[in-house]
Amino acid sequence: MSEILTSLGTAFIVMVIFMVGLWIVSLILTDSSIVDIFWGIGFILMAWTYFFSTDTAGPRKTLIVILVTVWGLRLAGYLLYRNWGKGEDFRYRKWRAETGESWWWVSLFRVFLLQGVLFWFISMPFLAAQLDPEGLNPFDLLGVLVWGIGLFFEAVGDIQLAAFKANPENKGKVLASGLWQYTRHPNYFGDAAAWWGYGLFALATLTVFGVVSLVGPALMTFLLLRVSGVTLLEETLDEKPGYEDYKRRTSAFIPMPPKD
Repeated sequence: MSEILTSLGTAFIVMVIFMVGLWIVSLILTDSSIVDIFWGIGFILMAWTYFFSTDTAGPRKTLIVILVTVWGLRLAGYLLYRNWGKGEDFRYRKWRAETGESWWWVSLFRVFLLQGVLFWFISMPFLAAQLDPEGLNPFDLLGVLVWGIGLFFEAVGDIQLAAFKANPENKGKVLASGLWQYTRHPNYFGDAAAWWGYGLFALATLTVFGVVSLVGPALMTFLLLRVSGVTLLEETLDEKPGYEDYKRRTSAFIPMPPKD
């Protein structure tokens, strides 16, 4: 228990330093939305902090930091590509306008430290997986499979959407091909699947903390479904021409064959 608390405490301090530094950069750039690009980087930072703050060694410890790093770098790279040169995201512009002159310090708590606490809390499976020095077992193998499916849906879904939007002929249209014909949000589904893959690594340790750490994937899935993902995005899409018919034919989250 002492190693768990020490590692969590160390990760919390690293998180605060990282997010305060990122907040200072956002003040210089007048762009609070840079926090989105560094969301995946935050999880990489947590994974490697646990790697160096725990004394155990074993294949699971190495494997999970590699998978988290691949996942986080892909996400950060995609968001950097998507947001490059577009300025501050509309959500943050709205908050800035509503808050007024006090936004410079309010953003530290409402945006940066809030997201930091979230990725610190959600990342608990990384720590649980790294505390057990035992070799790999079927839960680990299943975790790699689920993570791989998640990364596929997330990455391919993002690529297909980017290519669709890059074609001027598709302006105002709804993407309903590729992975997007099976789920309206393949990227969000993939993200959730990747996190349950991490959860399986935690379960592979067969420890109480491994089970408790599943609150991380559960919270991430809730956020993707009800807070910052599906619900929020569909509020902006419901009035788009053809979207109602697309919703009728296509599963909201879990990939399913399209309805006739």
